[in-house]
Amino acid sequence: MTTDKIWRNEEQAVFALRGLYQRYGYAPYKMSQFEEYDLYVRNKDFLISDKIITFSGEGGKLMALKPDVTLSIVKNAPEEPGVVQKVYYSENVYRDYREIMQAGLECVGDLTEYDIAEAVLLAVKSLDILGGRYVLDISHMGLLAAVLERCGFDEGKQKQAMGCLRQKNTHDLKELCGDNADAWETLQALSACRGGAEELEALTPYLTGEPERAAVEELKALLGILAESGYADKVRLDFSVSNDLGYYSGVVFRGYLEGIPESVLSGGQYDKLPRKMGRKSRAIGFAVYADLLQERNREGNPFDVDTLILHDGTVPLAELNRAAEAAAKDGSVLVATAVPKGRSWKNLVTLKGGAAK
Repeated sequence: MTTDKIWRNEEQAVFALRGLYQRYGYAPYKMSQFEEYDLYVRNKDFLISDKIITFSGEGGKLMALKPDVTLSIVKNAPEEPGVVQKVYYSENVYRDYREIMQAGLECVGDLTEYDIAEAVLLAVKSLDILGGRYVLDISHMGLLAAVLERCGFDEGKQKQAMGCLRQKNTHDLKELCGDNADAWETLQALSACRGGAEELEALTPYLTGEPERAAVEELKALLGILAESGYADKVRLDFSVSNDLGYYSGVVFRGYLEGIPESVLSGGQYDKLPRKMGRKSRAIGFAVYADLLQERNREGNPFDVDTLILHDGTVPLAELNRAAEAAAKDGSVLVATAVPKGRSWKNLVTLKGGAAK
């Protein structure tokens, strides 16, 4: 299923992603560059970073350069029985005092099982459309929350256990369980799980509570849909993938591309966020961090253009065009009359009076 195309820059990648989301009926969403700071401070635990750039707006109201898109979408989504808002976006967000290009989608409203499965499928397809080797790691916050509650952990111990699972730190996890052998066996099995439907089946003896078994059935159905769509070897269960228990309630996932050391895609089902806003909606979505694609492109290709064609200005236009078109069939091409500053190229062609060298 993997495409051979690897996009050379984030703008091309975002264009391809927009086309994918449009084909599944997602509508474009555009938000203001600025948002009231209060929206973010009330939900700071939902944000990736708490470093928010603020300034005084009209009337002294504290405003922020948007560090996130999801909060705005959820805040403005309509709430009607049977209605689901499906939107996609490509926005620059401002995080850790950097401008970051981000694309993604959000599905908010009266969600069905199909809506959740579709969002996860589109996450896999997003990785696929970016090109190269990839994997989507999947977990389930509802399952983890139910297990930790059954283990008898208070809120503090739950956070510690989540940290141990994220780091696959079984030593501290065992100490946290103390004399609770059942808790240790279950958490050890979750920490060791890394695979597909067979590994999920092997977990079922450890998951005895009704909420845990319900989450397992959700994961089985989801893995079945992904396998039927041809992506069985592109997804794997990994319960080190997690998000804030205060916001996320269902499936969560992260996507990785070969050549990039961190996740380029992150998302999940976050029904608790609308509840914190006093809304009844359910929600799922993900973001693709397009700026990270540059790192892969630099590693895979140290040149920012494949062929540089230098000419002295006397080459006939038709001949120059033929040379450029021929080079473009094999990669990128730059035509110039002088060596461009700050650019690198793999092949150099010089044209003078119609003669190539």
